[in-house]
Amino acid sequence: MKFIYSLIISFLLFAFITTNLPLAFSYDDGRYIMDSDMWPVHPDGHYALIPSFMGINIGRVYLGKTGDSTCPVTVLEQDFTSERGIPLKFSVPGDPYYGEIFTGKPVDIEFVRKPDCVESSKWLIFVDNVIQKSCVGIGGPENYPGMQILNGTFLIRRNGGGVRYIYKFVFCVNGSTTNCSDIGYYKIGEMGGRLILNAKQASSFLFVENYSYKDKDGIIKSVA
Repeated sequence: MKFIYSLIISFLLFAFITTNLPLAFSYDDGRYIMDSDMWPVHPDGHYALIPSFMGINIGRVYLGKTGDSTCPVTVLEQDFTSERGIPLKFSVPGDPYYGEIFTGKPVDIEFVRKPDCVESSKWLIFVDNVIQKSCVGIGGPENYPGMQILNGTFLIRRNGGGVRYIYKFVFCVNGSTTNCSDIGYYKIGEMGGRLILNAKQASSFLFVENYSYKDKDGIIKSVA
């Protein structure tokens, strides 16, 4: 009888804890982020984002000009294309060379190439005053005159229920563990859809590592 009573108490306590967890919490936090070949994503790697087809978007991630900008600083996802887009690399803030990259932990995200009109290719969140959306971009305050840039951290989390190695991007304001938003696709007639906070559905991706090699003419090529 005591065993049954203890079991009931344990079950009720577990139910209370799991129903009162912060929205940003995930049981998958703290796991290695795996690429499409089932290897851990690492700071030295360059990765193409391949849509998982579970979301509302199908296309590559690249940079484009939006609004009055003369520099391509807005992160866009082009509709229905087989191209791989601009590869990304990931690192741990404060330990960019050796930090291990886990789900639910802060991560710096940056393109391996950038236009000359920006100092940094790291992802950030800016508030577009025209469309009233918080959008993913690169660069710095000088690239977004009159716009607010949100302070916070990016996370990567698993997405797609029981499907392994499909991930989504999350942004937490001011490093909070509860004030977090999924990043998803938003289409407004541009050359692709923007990646924004609080989208109706998070964009789901696989990470495919790109490998560089030299051809017979000594030109560096990249292949996924």
